[in-house]
Amino acid sequence: MLKLSSCSDSICELEHFVQSISDKYNIGPDRYPDILISLTEAVNNAIIHGNGENRAKKVLIAHRYRKQNGLTFEISDEGKGFDYKSIPDPTRVENLEKCGGRGVFLMRQLADRIKFANNGRTVIINFNV
Repeated sequence: MLKLSSCSDSICELEHFVQSISDKYNIGPDRYPDILISLTEAVNNAIIHGNGENRAKKVLIAHRYRKQNGLTFEISDEGKGFDYKSIPDPTRVENLEKCGGRGVFLMRQLADRIKFANNGRTVIINFNV
C-alpha cells in the first residue's frame, strides 16, 4: 500500500509505485501507460477534489493481482465524497472547452472496469493484464 500526502509532489512517488508494480507483474508497454495515466488522474482527483490539497490528509493506494481478475487498484481519500453518478460528459459540446472534467472519463476509457465506493471517496480501477 502507498500512502501519499495531498500535494502535487506526491505524483512522483506514484510513478515509482506504478513502475515497481509493472515490473513485478510483467506489465507490458501496451498497458503500462493506461495504468499510469488512470492512477495519476485518480490520485490528482483525490488530492485536489477529495482532500482539498490539505497535506495533512492522505491518499491511500492499494493494489491486488489475481490471474483471473487482473490488476486492481483502490484509491481512497479523506474527503466528503461526491456524486459520481452525475459527472458531466466532457464530450458534450458545452463541456469541450472547459479546463477540467476529463479525469473520470479518461479512467473509464483506459481501464477495463471502474467503480466508486464509500460515497465517492474510493475509486476501484481494474485492468485485465
